[in-house]
Amino acid sequence: MPEKLNSMRILEQQKVSYTVREFPDTIHSADGVADYFSLPREWVYKTLVVLPNTGKPFDKTQGKPMLVMVSGSRELDLRKLAAAVGQKKVQMAAHKEAERLTGLQTGGISALALLHKNFAVYLDQPALKLERILVSAGKRGVNLELSVQDLIRVTKAKVIEAT
Repeated sequence: MPEKLNSMRILEQQKVSYTVREFPDTIHSADGVADYFSLPREWVYKTLVVLPNTGKPFDKTQGKPMLVMVSGSRELDLRKLAAAVGQKKVQMAAHKEAERLTGLQTGGISALALLHKNFAVYLDQPALKLERILVSAGKRGVNLELSVQDLIRVTKAKVIEAT
């Protein structure tokens, strides 16, 4: 039995049905997870940390980082994302910066595990075509499978066009 993570506790408190999917923690990509479980790549979503881009090094006065969930089979379009969230420009956080801001390792960053930090959460629109989705549980090597609608409800994700 896997250790109980905060993301699992949150889902249980909200009475959300989920399935734990464990995989080697040497896999750091959504595509790698999909391949490991022989699932379509569009079912496994990665959580990206994106920052408002003011042309200066990021600090808290520029706004909060955003968590953007996109399918491992798709590429984030920063221009589309900026337009969707009402920013002039946005930029990806570097791996070390994403880890510093979230307290989680890249490959394990999870909107479910970060609800207490009140990040703005966005979900790429193609997810609406799916019934179930796999997202990180907040630790490398552990994903959670749950319904897309439950993910949206629990994370308060705004559905946008980001790819």
